[in-house]
Amino acid sequence: MLAAALILGSVLTVAAQIIPPFSPGPAAAPDDDAEAAEAPDVNDPDVLSGIDVDKLDWGQLAIDAGTLNDIIAAKKRAQAAAKDGLNWATNANANGSSAVTVKQSVSSFWDARIGADMTVTSEPRTMSELLAQKASNGGSVPQSSGSAWAAATAPGAGAIWDKTAVEARVDPGAEQSKLGASLIKSVPLSGDTSLTLQNGYSVNQQGTTALPGVGGHVTRNYETEQSAKVTLTDTGTSITAGQSLSTTDDKWLRKVGAEQKLFDNVTVSGSVGETSQGAINKSLTAGFKKSW
Repeated sequence: MLAAALILGSVLTVAAQIIPPFSPGPAAAPDDDAEAAEAPDVNDPDVLSGIDVDKLDWGQLAIDAGTLNDIIAAKKRAQAAAKDGLNWATNANANGSSAVTVKQSVSSFWDARIGADMTVTSEPRTMSELLAQKASNGGSVPQSSGSAWAAATAPGAGAIWDKTAVEARVDPGAEQSKLGASLIKSVPLSGDTSLTLQNGYSVNQQGTTALPGVGGHVTRNYETEQSAKVTLTDTGTSITAGQSLSTTDDKWLRKVGAEQKLFDNVTVSGSVGETSQGAINKSLTAGFKKSW
């Protein structure tokens, strides 16, 4: 017992020498690379003034691991697609859906391109979201849809026309398809003024789904369009006049329009054209325009 007491006393003495007693002395000065913490001042403004904490939507911070993984995976796919030359663009629509466009250059020799235009809808998670989607879509829930297209610009035929533009589009959901070609001829005028003549030809095909007892059928509409465009490079102004004729109309429909470049790629344009019913169609638009 005496030996055990002596050993315990020795251990306590060594521990007292190693661990110094705590004294509430002045704090050491911070290093140059460290920032000293400042104590809050009673005169600082209250950032939560006028905000009811009980009404804050803390659910916006709630995210499960699965959703986070989906977001990370989507970003990785977008980065991989960018490396492969794919160009993605997304715009939000008023009815809650998203307009997604993807395109890729296939060949630089004929400026061949392929792509797809899609409308992607999100599933409503609550009854309020469902009612909001129906209200913004005329009483029905918006549906996803999409169409694939291919376009190319080939050389022309000497002095007859400068280049040929070909485009094909297929919409499987609506059973629609279109194949068109345009012959383009540019004629320089005086100064910075140029004239562009264009003749376009297209075939539109519309199919109907076969029903029990009723077979489906396909209708085709042939259309031709002629236009002349005068461009003033100095002022960024262009004036267009043209006419179109299709198998569904019995007369040429004339149309005139103008476009003015404001700055960079922002333009404002207007047009006045005839319709097959005899009325006049007028439009005025402004927006961002990018050609590629």
